[in-house]
Amino acid sequence: MTFDPDLAQLEAQRAQLHAELAEVGDFRPGSLSTSMRRCGKANCACADLTHPGHGPQHLLTKKVAGKTVTVRVKPGPELAKASTEIANYHRFRQLVGELVSVNEAICAARPPSPLAAGASDAQDAPAGTTGQKGGSSTRSGTRSPPR
Repeated sequence: MTFDPDLAQLEAQRAQLHAELAEVGDFRPGSLSTSMRRCGKANCACADLTHPGHGPQHLLTKKVAGKTVTVRVKPGPELAKASTEIANYHRFRQLVGELVSVNEAICAARPPSPLAAGASDAQDAPAGTTGQKGGSSTRSGTRSPPR
């Protein structure tokens, strides 16, 4: 089997992408945001316009069954873990996009197999057909008269 140099290079690139996908690790979709908020109490320090507000609150937003769900994430290890998992998800999506592009290029560059062309011709025509109308050689029985 002879390979086009471009095809061999594309297959090596695909193998590299597969290896990178295996190293992605834990991931989850969503996005992290940080917000400061005001509690609404008149005698609280946050009621002053110069006060930045309470917080920061770290929020993980994601889609679940077509609806947006927001979950608070505690600062510290939980925030670091969620941040890493979301970054891994973005890396995963990038690698999958690259893998699809490389596979499309491989499909376009790979020549069709001569055996596959003969096999597709055999699959197109059902077995035992010779171009004539089929059917049984004997006639069916006559119908009984209506009552």
